[in-house]
Amino acid sequence: MEVIKNTTNRTSLLNVLWDIQKKRRHISSEDMVKIAKEFKMSKMEVEGIVSFYHFFHQSDVGKYTVYLNNAIISKIKNHKEVKEAFEHEVGIKFGHITADKMFGLFETSCIGLSDQETAALINYRAFTNLTSEKVKSIISQLKSGVAIDEIADFPEDNIQYTPSKNKIVFFRNYEPFSSLKKLEDNSPEAIIELVKNAKLSGRGGAFFPTGLKWELCKSQKEPQKYIICNADEGEPGTFKDRVLMNKLPGLLLEGMIMAGYAVGASKGYIYLRAEYSYLKEKLEQTISEFKKQAWLGKNIKANKTFDFEIEIFMGAGAYVCGEETALINSMEGKRGEPTTKEYFPVEKGYLGKPTVVNNVETLCAVPRILEMGVDKYLSIGTKLTPGTKLMSVSGDCKKPGIYEIEWGMKLKDFLKLIEAENPHYILYNGFSGECLSEADLDREISGENLLADHIQFEFNDPIEYARKMRGVGLRSGGSFMVFNKDRDLLQILKNISDFFVEESCGVCVPCRTGNFLLNKKINKVINRHADATDLEQVKEWSNIIKQSSRCGLGKTSTNCLLTAMLKFPEDFEKGLLAESDFNHTFNLENATAEYNAIINEIESTYGQSN
Repeated sequence: MEVIKNTTNRTSLLNVLWDIQKKRRHISSEDMVKIAKEFKMSKMEVEGIVSFYHFFHQSDVGKYTVYLNNAIISKIKNHKEVKEAFEHEVGIKFGHITADKMFGLFETSCIGLSDQETAALINYRAFTNLTSEKVKSIISQLKSGVAIDEIADFPEDNIQYTPSKNKIVFFRNYEPFSSLKKLEDNSPEAIIELVKNAKLSGRGGAFFPTGLKWELCKSQKEPQKYIICNADEGEPGTFKDRVLMNKLPGLLLEGMIMAGYAVGASKGYIYLRAEYSYLKEKLEQTISEFKKQAWLGKNIKANKTFDFEIEIFMGAGAYVCGEETALINSMEGKRGEPTTKEYFPVEKGYLGKPTVVNNVETLCAVPRILEMGVDKYLSIGTKLTPGTKLMSVSGDCKKPGIYEIEWGMKLKDFLKLIEAENPHYILYNGFSGECLSEADLDREISGENLLADHIQFEFNDPIEYARKMRGVGLRSGGSFMVFNKDRDLLQILKNISDFFVEESCGVCVPCRTGNFLLNKKINKVINRHADATDLEQVKEWSNIIKQSSRCGLGKTSTNCLLTAMLKFPEDFEKGLLAESDFNHTFNLENATAEYNAIINEIESTYGQSN
């Protein structure tokens, strides 16, 4: 088979699968047999990998494959109208392809365009701010042979706010290579010390100290090391990394080059989520420019010359690959399942070698810190979390988009900044974050008090919670979705639950089965078929999932549900039996009592029938 000839390195497997998927619109059983032979794998293993990723299919998905976002921000916009328009224009329901195999309609989770909903991908090109009229025009043009690139949208960089000029970190003026030139005056050890002194921590949400991670990797004796940029921005409601890669791709490369220099790595990879395929060309062009300017390749000029290369690795649609060990498994040509972390990636990561995995925002911060100087950087933000934070804002507000805010801003001030419209429910940090309410308005967006992680689920009384959490910082991965009082909290939580049921890798029982059972309980509450016992079971099962799951997906999958139950108990009480006419238990004798009384009356009046 021509697409895999002389390509037997397991790390190239996903590239081969992508080639076949794009050329043939599916990966057939015959394809998998040939792949298995070439890669010395069993067909069953290949099929397990193909079935793991959302964008690999085993049957034809059509010449034009539509993926419509069905996450909650899309749902509160005009998802229903857009979905019906697609179905009407192509003549099929979602989940099917047309008889002529020209169109395939599918739904997918958040595609990183929450500020421009309703949005869809067609052949991995973005189409934003969709309406029924726009859908009609798109389908008509595709049917008439217009090239898809001529009608696709390129997502806007809606940067709504930056702090005062002297406090901007990310979106200040960018001069290509300016920070790299400073490497001549800084040893690898000095760069690590700089990052440590700046108190930079992981901006994907885990907040692990970046300098410490780099130091641990550098200390490994293995000469071959890797830098991986985690650009698998799959957390619903988050799109800050999309904007950084589009607006400042060079800044990202500079951060990766500095990381490679600091830890002694000679190779870097950008793990780019499939939903951001339209950014690949710009990233590749930027990589080429860096090579031309001798900032990538052999003998890069610095205090100590070094070698470093960067390649792009395409993901294939799996939320769990945002977890670093799952991402590494994916790059190694395996199912993107998290490992038990017998070793951390800095010890044994990609191909068993020491590996640093940082997200886009974290890497972009490093060259800015070097440009500004540590003292200047530390003067911005708060003592524990200096600098600024990028926030992806969507939902019921007048100004959705990207906000670069100084750490320490209070939640109530941020709501004013985005011009939130009658805010009531706030999903903070995406679906794996927490549900905020009026009780949190005086909290600041910072990491000043990390006690929040340990106490936020220990209360049953919202007032006690509000009192205890006042002064506790809100650490942010970057997603901020706001909903007004007219939104249905239970439907929001159902959308979140559906997402985790779909995205669980299925390896561990607590996450796989627990989230499925919680989903059924939420249905029960929505239908007003629940009782107080059901709500207690939701809390109990949620905590079991948090405590027993193998990776971060399961451990955080019930955060929003638990915090919503604490802060909005009245929304759940509406779903109890007392508010409905549902019969909790069916009793045959009671159900037939009226019928039997009528029969007895007839028999007593007219005599027993023959």
